[in-house]
Formats: sequence, structure tokens, C-alpha cells
Amino acid sequence: MSQEKQTRQDTLFVNSLAKGLRLLEVFDEENQALGLSELSARSGIDKSATQRLANTLHQTGYLTKDERTRRYRPSHKFLEMAYAYMWSDPIVQLAMPKLIEFSRRIGETVNMAQMSGSDIVYVMRLPCQRTSFAATILGRRLPALVTSSGRTMLAGLPEAEREACIANWPVRRFTPATTLDREEIARSVQEGAARGFVLTNGQMILKEIAVAAPVISSEGRPVAAVQCAVSAYDWTPERVEREIVPILLDTANSITPSAV
Repeated sequence: MSQEKQTRQDTLFVNSLAKGLRLLEVFDEENQALGLSELSARSGIDKSATQRLANTLHQTGYLTKDERTRRYRPSHKFLEMAYAYMWSDPIVQLAMPKLIEFSRRIGETVNMAQMSGSDIVYVMRLPCQRTSFAATILGRRLPALVTSSGRTMLAGLPEAEREACIANWPVRRFTPATTLDREEIARSVQEGAARGFVLTNGQMILKEIAVAAPVISSEGRPVAAVQCAVSAYDWTPERVEREIVPILLDTANSITPSAV
């Protein structure tokens, strides 16, 4: 729904606030410091309004400004908002000690993701020694259909809902091995529903095997996924299933939904 339609249909909707938030959302790993023209182009807000919004966000501490280059970047306020989120999410609080123990037992990268629209968002990340910097940062958003975490959460949905998601959600290629075939994705999700976990190979990073299992709420719906990523140079899918999957399933099942 466009902001114009939202404004007409919801008298409580504050369009100027929505524009300011949209300006904050344009920053990512490829757009770390932006000038006014870039902010305007990426947000779709005219340059005059962008200038006023950027100045307001700078004055209120949400953006920092390099006085030499006149470029803006996110401030520590972003971290403060993430801090508030981590305290507000009971699943994160419940899962943290479980994931720390899981990471200690297998010595590999462990993550927890949650669904956000048609994407997953990493809300917990416990790296191992080989983990790249990008794979340590909370808040990374990825298309659910090409990730083990997204597929395992989809596997826990009612069949009709699951099929609609697979048919309509976006897919994007990250490696030459990324699966874009929706029928193949559907088979992976269906297999995940039967087995209780989803394993992928080379979908996000070449030579990386990822395996994930869902955290199920007391209502029987997936609310998160516990995921482990290992190098295909050191592991085979068979070894992952034999040595990691039992611990993965035990960890995901131990994040007791009734306590959330």
C-alpha cells in the first residue's frame, strides 16, 4: 500500500514520520555514507524534503554528518534501538544460553533467525574462528526461500499457507548454486516438514552447508529458526546430519514455547 493510500485510509498515520523512517532505511552494507542526492534517490523523497529530514535526524542524533564530505551515516542510536529490541524479544532471551551451549559443543557458527515478511532476519549470531565479518552482524535480511532458516520455518506452516509463500515470495541468486526453481524449493520445504530440519548447500555462500530447525510456539507455529553453517571443505551433508542435526534438533526443541 502506498503512503498516499495509507494516509487517506488511516487518520492516525503520520506521513512525515514515515518519510523520516524511510530515510533511515536506505543505509546498508553497500550504502554506508550518503550525500543528500543519494539519500533522495534511494528513498524516493524529493531533495528539499530529504535535506530537512536529514538535518532533523542529524540534530536528534540518529545520523552523523561528516562536515568535510557532507555525507551522512547511521549513528550509535541504531545500536541503541537494536539493544532495546534484544531486551524486548522474549525468544532471544530464552534462546541465548541454549545457542551458546550449542556453539560450544559443535565449534561452528550458530545463528537464530526470525521471519520478517518474505525475508528472514538474523537476531542472534555466534561466530566461529572462520566466520567473516558480514556473517557476525545482527539484523542481516535475506530472502526466506533461499535460506535453510526460511525454509524450515515455512515447513511448519499449514500446507496452503506454505504453498502460497513458495509461489509468491521473491527469490534471488547469491551463488551459481542458488536454487531459483520454485518446485525444487517446494520439495526442500516438504522434506523439511517431514524430517524436522532443512539442509542447504551453497545457497548463500559457495562451499557452505547450512542446516536449520524451527522453534515452534505453543500455538504450533514457527517463531524462529536455529541454524548452523559449516564449511563444505571440512564437512559433508552426511556428516552434518550425523553429528550436528541431533544437537540442532535438541537445541531448537529446548527453546520452550510455553516460556515465551
